[in-house]
Amino acid sequence: MKDLTQGSIPKHLIAMAIPMMVGMFVQTLYFLVDLYFVGKLGGAALAGLSLAGNAMFLIFALTQILNVGTAAAISHAVGRKDKIDANLIFNQSMMASSIVGIIVCIAGYFGASSYLNMVSQDLDTVGAGLSYLNWFIPCMALQFVMVSISAALRGTGVVKPTMLVQMISIIINIILSPILIEGWGTGYAMGIAGAGFASSISVVCAVIILCFYFKKSEKYISVDFSLWRPNTASLKKISSIGLPAGGEFFLMFIYMGMIYWLIQRFGADAQAGFGLGSRIMQSLFLPAMALAFAAPAVAGQNFGAEKFIRVRETFKWSAILTCSLMLILTLVCLYQAEFLVKGFVDEPEVVLISAVFLQMICWNFIPSGLVFTCSGMFQSLGNTWPALISTGTRLISFAVPALWLSQQSDFTIENLWHLSVITVCIQAAVSFYLLRREFRLRLPKEGEGNEIDLEAEKVNIMT
Repeated sequence: MKDLTQGSIPKHLIAMAIPMMVGMFVQTLYFLVDLYFVGKLGGAALAGLSLAGNAMFLIFALTQILNVGTAAAISHAVGRKDKIDANLIFNQSMMASSIVGIIVCIAGYFGASSYLNMVSQDLDTVGAGLSYLNWFIPCMALQFVMVSISAALRGTGVVKPTMLVQMISIIINIILSPILIEGWGTGYAMGIAGAGFASSISVVCAVIILCFYFKKSEKYISVDFSLWRPNTASLKKISSIGLPAGGEFFLMFIYMGMIYWLIQRFGADAQAGFGLGSRIMQSLFLPAMALAFAAPAVAGQNFGAEKFIRVRETFKWSAILTCSLMLILTLVCLYQAEFLVKGFVDEPEVVLISAVFLQMICWNFIPSGLVFTCSGMFQSLGNTWPALISTGTRLISFAVPALWLSQQSDFTIENLWHLSVITVCIQAAVSFYLLRREFRLRLPKEGEGNEIDLEAEKVNIMT
């Protein structure tokens, strides 16, 4: 357990974010390797991977309930020095993750075909997506246990072990991808199915290593099957914080699915181009997200310890660092979009669509950085409903105009990218307003309550 209620806040954020950034850099490398080999299989395979990959937003919605709820509840318990409650929450989270993982595995195999046929009219694309999902669904199911363990450790201020495990998992995936997709060294090429199989094998390895680490090393929280009996109060605590955060990703699943549905009239190349551009964008976001993900643990412990000035300072530094990184990424996409894209696919139309997407969508990177930061702060305060409201605002402000535009004779795919930039700016403004409101409601003004001396804290922050 690491005490984040003392010392420099920027140093805590950076110290926690660096191992996350390293892990996410390796994850970015995995995304790029996966895109490279699948891209060589053609536009239909790339579109199928993109459509199947969008299903991960639905999994993210479910895992985020456990992720955010577990991390926030445990960080509050750690701030109160309540080890018993921290262990109870962790074990309840593990119990829930095991049950949900089994349900997802069953539902995935029965519902994959229906989902793919709904968002694409191209038979080759649907076939490729189904081949991928049949081997990728075990990876989806195992995400729940891995997320519960990682969130629990993050709530106690420990991030390095999970980042190391994640890196090992991704390296395994990177090694297996060319072997299974193209048959390197075996002579048996599985095609796009190999990409899904590589991911599932790597996650199995990650779960085994994490369980071994917990058994041998972790002392503050531990697996205790006697605590797996459903505890209504603990499950309610996890879900009340996590459900709105999960709702955010569910709305993103709807948002991405809607775009795929709207652009299917432009063919498989359009879906492949959007999918490629989206994956590259998500890869670029990972370092900035690492900073935003570090904030809930830092702010959460200080909120639990009633050190409210440090909560506000955590937001300030997280926003500055995250948005600065997003500015750099904006400039990269503006001037090097084609360079980022053309190494992954040989089809000129797909390259063009992806490059244009990145050049236009990058204008929402800085507002997205602010959204990430605000979302992290909502988690730390134990109220993630404002983040869900913010995401809902974006979905509604996008969906209604997008459906109207799609009915016009001069509708183009670029109309959607312009609309997306506008709606993310609206979301950022709503998020910032709601966070300021939460601060007024939940954090006493400086000098009130149990707050520490402001001048002493300034000295702490600088040192």
